[in-house]
Amino acid sequence: MRLATLAPFLFVLLWSTGFIGAKLGLPYAEPFTFLWLRMLLVVGLLTVLAWWLRAPWPRGWALKLHLGVSGLLLHAGYLGGVFFAISRGMPAGLSALIVGLQPILTAILAQYLLRERVSVGQWAGLLLGFGGVALVVLDPKRQGLAGGGTLEASAFVAIGLALLCTTLGTLYQKRFAAEMPLVGGTVVQYVAAAGALWLLAQLFGERMQIHWTPQFVFALAWLSLVLSIGAILLLMYLIRHNSASRVASLFYLVPPATALEAYLLFGERLGLWSFLGLALAALGVAWVVRSTS
Repeated sequence: MRLATLAPFLFVLLWSTGFIGAKLGLPYAEPFTFLWLRMLLVVGLLTVLAWWLRAPWPRGWALKLHLGVSGLLLHAGYLGGVFFAISRGMPAGLSALIVGLQPILTAILAQYLLRERVSVGQWAGLLLGFGGVALVVLDPKRQGLAGGGTLEASAFVAIGLALLCTTLGTLYQKRFAAEMPLVGGTVVQYVAAAGALWLLAQLFGERMQIHWTPQFVFALAWLSLVLSIGAILLLMYLIRHNSASRVASLFYLVPPATALEAYLLFGERLGLWSFLGLALAALGVAWVVRSTS
C-alpha cells in the first residue's frame, strides 16, 4: 500500500501517544527541561540519519529562517504549551479537547492566509469531527477526566498558546517551507525549538532537575524516537502533499485514539458517548477528506 494512503492513519496512531508519554514522564522532570532534553536527543539522531542517507540540507538563509520560525511554533510553542498545562494540573482529556479546536481555527485562517477555499462539505466535516472529540473527552462515564489536584489559571493560558502555535505553525509551514528537505529541514526546526526550550527552562524550571527513573527513560525514548522523528516526518510529508485544512482534520482523531490507548494501557473505561464520539470523529475526517479530493 502506498505511503500516501498509510501516512494519515500512521500519523494519528503515533501522534496520539504523545499525551501518554507526557503522563509517564512529567512526574520526573520539569516540562521545558523534559522537552529540551528531547530536542537535543532528536537533533543528534536526525543528524546521524541525514548523514547516513546523504540527505540534502536546506539552502539559503531565507529557508532556514522560515524553518526556524515553523520549528518554534510547531515544537517549542505547541509542545511547550501542552506539557506546561498538564504539569499545572490540566487533565490530558481537557487539553486534548482544547487543542482539538485546531482544525476549525486552521480552516478559518487558511481562507485568508493561504487563499484555500473551505467548502460547505468541509465545514460540515470539521464541525462533526469537533463534536465527536467533545463527546469522547467529556464523557462522564470515562475515567480520569476530573484530573484531580488544583488546576491553575496558567494552564489555560499555556494550552491556549499551544492551540495558537500549532495552528499558525501548520499554516506557516504550508506557506513558506512546504518544499523543505525532509530530514535536514526537520533538524533545523528542532535546533530552533531546543534553543527556545532551554531559555524557557531557565525562566520557569526548577534548576533543570531530572529524576532518571525507568518510566522517565522510556517516556523520553518513546517521545524522541516515535513522536519527534517518526510522527513529525510524517506530518511534514502530509503538509507537503495536502491542503492545510485537510491535514488539520486528522488531529480530530488524536483525542479519540488517545482515549482508546488509555483504556488499553491504564484501564480507563469508555462509555456509550465515547464510542459515539469515536464514530463521529472518524466520519468527520472522512467527510473532510472526501470533500477535498
